[in-house]
Amino acid sequence: MRDPILKKRARGMRTLPTEAERRLWQYLRNCQLGGWRFRRQHPIPPYILDFACLEVCVAVEVDGGQHADSSYDEARTAFLMERGWRILRFWNNDVLRNPEGVVTSVLEALGGPRDADTRPHPDPPPLGGGGD
Repeated sequence: MRDPILKKRARGMRTLPTEAERRLWQYLRNCQLGGWRFRRQHPIPPYILDFACLEVCVAVEVDGGQHADSSYDEARTAFLMERGWRILRFWNNDVLRNPEGVVTSVLEALGGPRDADTRPHPDPPPLGGGGD
């Protein structure tokens, strides 16, 4: 079930990213990170993920100081993990000072770059291949 209020909130968050989110998005957008596709501010009700790779259920969260020792974040992480998500958390300072290191960690968590030869063909041939 879609939550229109959450969806609207996610859209609004996309228009006002933090500097750290903006910087990381430059590496994640358009399948630039090893061919993996990410979405930003992706709703998983009742939460919104900063960045999500839906294919392998990996979420990347960029946190400021308000997230230190947050029971809300602990509950959120537990909720998402119960649903098969792997959560990667990085501090804003890490993203801003060492974006390449953060991106390398994300790529390692994804299992490395995708091999273009293993991607599904965008227009696969019909099953049976007979062409009857």
